[in-house]
Amino acid sequence: MENILVSACLLGVSCRYDGNEKAHDEVLALLNRKDIHLIPICPEQLGGMQTPRHPSERIEDKVMNCVGEDVTEYFEKGAKEALKVAKLYDCKYAILKERSPSCGKGIIYDGTFSGGFKDGDGMTAQLFHENGIEIFGESEIVKLCEQLEKKENA
Repeated sequence: MENILVSACLLGVSCRYDGNEKAHDEVLALLNRKDIHLIPICPEQLGGMQTPRHPSERIEDKVMNCVGEDVTEYFEKGAKEALKVAKLYDCKYAILKERSPSCGKGIIYDGTFSGGFKDGDGMTAQLFHENGIEIFGESEIVKLCEQLEKKENA
């Protein structure tokens, strides 16, 4: 059985900045698989942020919210706490919410709060990568399943 961390919002937990969820059908379908165990996390809540909260975006090494507050400390703490969970459950993979200042991998919001994007990782995604956890966004579920199948057949 493979333990896989997953952004809780993708499983329908109302933990996003706006108090909503972002349930994703392909992620939810993974709950029916017998060979994996999904472990939900919300790094922003683990870092001590409330829900709902002001939207935040990563600017260089900081995370700022839309009213100009530096919330980097919450994001750093949340990333560290999420990594603790990953280590407790020996997770080698994570499914993280794309474009998020916490969970985004490769492309995140650009820090202007205008809906634009830039290359980069969210704080949690960056820490996971540094610690050898392979990250998949919600649009990459097929790729994750192929990876798991290769591992099983190896």
